[in-house]
Amino acid sequence: MPPPMSEDNVLDSETLPPLALTCGDPNGIGLELSLMAWRVLHHEAAYSFFIIADPEHLAFHNRHLGTKGAALKVIDSPKQATTVFATALPVLPTHQKSVPLTPGRANPAVAGGTLESIERAVEFCLKGQAAAVVTNPIAKAVLYEAGFKHPGHTEYLGVLARRAGLEAAPVMMLMGAGLRVVPITIHIPLKAVPAQLNSALIITTSRVVARDLRVSFGIEKPRLAFAGLNPHAGEAGALGREEIEIITPALEVLRGEGIDVIGPLPADTMFHGPARKNYDVALGMYHDQVLIPLKTLAFESGVNITLGLPFVRTSPDHGTAYALAGTGRASPESLIQAIKVAAQMARQRRRHSSEAAMAAAP
Repeated sequence: MPPPMSEDNVLDSETLPPLALTCGDPNGIGLELSLMAWRVLHHEAAYSFFIIADPEHLAFHNRHLGTKGAALKVIDSPKQATTVFATALPVLPTHQKSVPLTPGRANPAVAGGTLESIERAVEFCLKGQAAAVVTNPIAKAVLYEAGFKHPGHTEYLGVLARRAGLEAAPVMMLMGAGLRVVPITIHIPLKAVPAQLNSALIITTSRVVARDLRVSFGIEKPRLAFAGLNPHAGEAGALGREEIEIITPALEVLRGEGIDVIGPLPADTMFHGPARKNYDVALGMYHDQVLIPLKTLAFESGVNITLGLPFVRTSPDHGTAYALAGTGRASPESLIQAIKVAAQMARQRRRHSSEAAMAAAP
């Protein structure tokens, strides 16, 4: 089996379709970061991508970036992107009427183009015309004001997959600086975590994580480490019983299925260097428990990955950063890493599929 992937893996020469980048909120930093990312990556064919966006919006940001910007080339289909990529950023235009930009200020009028970009990127992936979806940041409040009904990006991608008749169980994983983390509960108030946390949620999330670490990262027997909910992992029940009544029973089920699990561990001692060598992914019971160490180690280079989808999806681990929009001061490093990880995952998925087909052949 191939070795586990890291951010520094050298890709093989296998040709894949280009990656599909979404435009995100065009009044945020996503478009300017896409232009800067092309400038860094355009000599590396293994990371070829195109962006689904309003060409006028890209030209607007290009003017503000000056020498940090990119040559632009409008394309009609994803297959044209690979030949264009070395000399210009391929742009597949959205169908929405162009809206004047107001960098740094929310504008619900751009929501249609943002959603179209996401939907078409997923469609291209499902048709095999794109290798993966790399999403630029959205502003959920802007989309909500325009009538968007979903909790967020991740949930919407699951809806799009199921709309196409495919199974989807989205799980958020973030990675960077050699660390992978998964929050079991995500965007809910801290006071609501104990009520939402249950053994079934831990088990279903962990199954998705274990499977995708094999399929998309080439880790044959992933090691999953679990944080406790309470300080000192409950101190044998003295500081809370969730570890005894919820987490440990879930881990016993997972062990019974052959998944390599350890925990529950005290969250304050499982993220230092030597401890991180003992697992491939850390699963925490709530959002900040695992995102604080990840963002401390990889604030500008972290990547957000959605596991459990029938296609590869990555994203930079930051938001629209309205305060930086239009200034050219935002770092493209997280988006660059998201592009690289997406390409690596897509190749590993193809490799895994080929091996599975060979193993099943008579």
